[in-house]
Amino acid sequence: MKKSYWLIAMMLVLTMFLAACGGDDNEEQGSEDEGTEEESSEEGTEEESSEEGSEEASGDGEPVDGGTLIYAIDSEPSGPLDINFYSSVTEAEINQFVQEGFVEYDEEFNPIPHLAEWETEDQKTYNFTIKEGVKWHNGDDLTVHDWVFAIETLAHPDYTGPRWANVQTIEGAADFREGNADEIAGLNVKGDYEIEITFDKARVNNLLNLWTYPMNQTAFEGIEVAEMEESAPSMTELVGTGPFKVKNTSAGEYYELEKNEDYWQGEPHLDGLTVRVVANTSVIGALENGEVDMVPVHPTQGEEADALDNVSVITYPGVSYYYVGFKLGVFDSDAGEIVEEKEKYSNKKLRQALWHAIDREQWIETFFGGYGKTLNAPIPTSHWIAADNDDLKQYEYSTEKAKELLAEAGYEDTNGDGFVEDPEGNEFVLSFSHYDTGNPSFETRAQALVQQWEQIGVKSELQMVEVQNYYDMIENDDPAIEAFFGGWSVGADPDPTALWASDQLWNYPRFNNEEADKLLEDALDVEVVGDDKDKRKDVYTEWQKLVNEEAPALIIGELEEVYAVNERVGGLEYDVTGFNNAMNWFVTDGADK
Repeated sequence: MKKSYWLIAMMLVLTMFLAACGGDDNEEQGSEDEGTEEESSEEGTEEESSEEGSEEASGDGEPVDGGTLIYAIDSEPSGPLDINFYSSVTEAEINQFVQEGFVEYDEEFNPIPHLAEWETEDQKTYNFTIKEGVKWHNGDDLTVHDWVFAIETLAHPDYTGPRWANVQTIEGAADFREGNADEIAGLNVKGDYEIEITFDKARVNNLLNLWTYPMNQTAFEGIEVAEMEESAPSMTELVGTGPFKVKNTSAGEYYELEKNEDYWQGEPHLDGLTVRVVANTSVIGALENGEVDMVPVHPTQGEEADALDNVSVITYPGVSYYYVGFKLGVFDSDAGEIVEEKEKYSNKKLRQALWHAIDREQWIETFFGGYGKTLNAPIPTSHWIAADNDDLKQYEYSTEKAKELLAEAGYEDTNGDGFVEDPEGNEFVLSFSHYDTGNPSFETRAQALVQQWEQIGVKSELQMVEVQNYYDMIENDDPAIEAFFGGWSVGADPDPTALWASDQLWNYPRFNNEEADKLLEDALDVEVVGDDKDKRKDVYTEWQKLVNEEAPALIIGELEEVYAVNERVGGLEYDVTGFNNAMNWFVTDGADK
């Protein structure tokens, strides 16, 4: 399984990480499987992290058949579960067991065949051969037509989500979306199990960016694209080809899955796997009582979970980061461009001052249990394109430096109330938003940031927003959102275009910089970088240095992944991409429980 939903994230598409972090943080801006980025979750530890290769975390002895594993999540899904429409890590924690894609990734983020194999001679045209004999859970045969159906859905004018970024570079996709063509020219179906896909130009990441998840045509038959996201097949009645299939659901409480006896890779050891919603405050007790077998835990709970006699804590390097973003403009989704620039936070030195004002090391220690480290650019250090930290401004915690930058930017206290006014002498109040999941620690950590900004003389106010509304407000550039807390988890392709290019919906700060856009284009241009990874990294390094200097977002830090696992669970393997296929998991007491 290697967490195929990684790709889902979003072209890297960073799986919307919604700053979701165990303990209801799983609502961070998510992630897309196709080398996409998702909004991430807050998890991670240092002791047992796996830097190279895979590690095992399994019960002793041979695999045992039978039994049910209880997998917990700390908040109920806030949107569709289907892999083609979901938007947060919470939903991915469910669909990862049910749905799968044509491509997987190894521990070095290289694409490897799963349900399909491919070949290309020029990185523009790819020939895919789909595995025959694979069955959907409803009995349908998986064919290349299910993939075409998915791609055409994401390219349809009534589809308004971010995964358009994963199909827009296919030749003819734009004409199809604009209604100028009845089909996508770059999709050449050669048979039920073979397809040729041609892109508009050769790029080094065409495969990594491509959406490689099928949609079952029978399940969505008769449903208009505009209605698919909220339809039963998306919300609760998932149909996939994965090792487990949906048996019963009680929205917001549990999602009962049963093994897919006809799974193409073999019958799973477990009879079933139930995903149960367990409040963050109840997780430790549930683990101790054996009510939960496996759960991503908030880093602050790692030490407490590790102290339990019946539980082991697993950690591995994460690919997620948290940040404070500023609304620098307004994005027009129809036009695909930023159409308005906002002035309030447009001064670079103001943003840099706010970055210096944050004691990031202490903040990570306090609110993430130390399972992370500071980061100065929006690329986690586990990715090969990450810039050398020495090439970046460090933004060390310094109230003196912060105040100096404020003064240089023209922000001074002109009335003696202890807070600065803007360069025109008007009252300046930083409005900071954070999502509210009911977890009191979220407001506490948000308030900690506000207090540090006020310590340098920037009057600040905190707005806690119901998580179900939070990212819709950010995505739609709601005027109520000015500065905001967020996070992303990057996918297999580290290219940050989907999150930071000026023509992308998920560029939430609305960072609009021609030089930055050009660097992102060059990093994917075969004529510029060819197949030379070092050249590509050099271009990305220049991009990171630029973003680090311009500070459209204050990158706080990157996290490790932290899971608590009951000692009765076996068959687990993990590396930086996540856990192995759940078909291999088992419980040592098998059918006895």
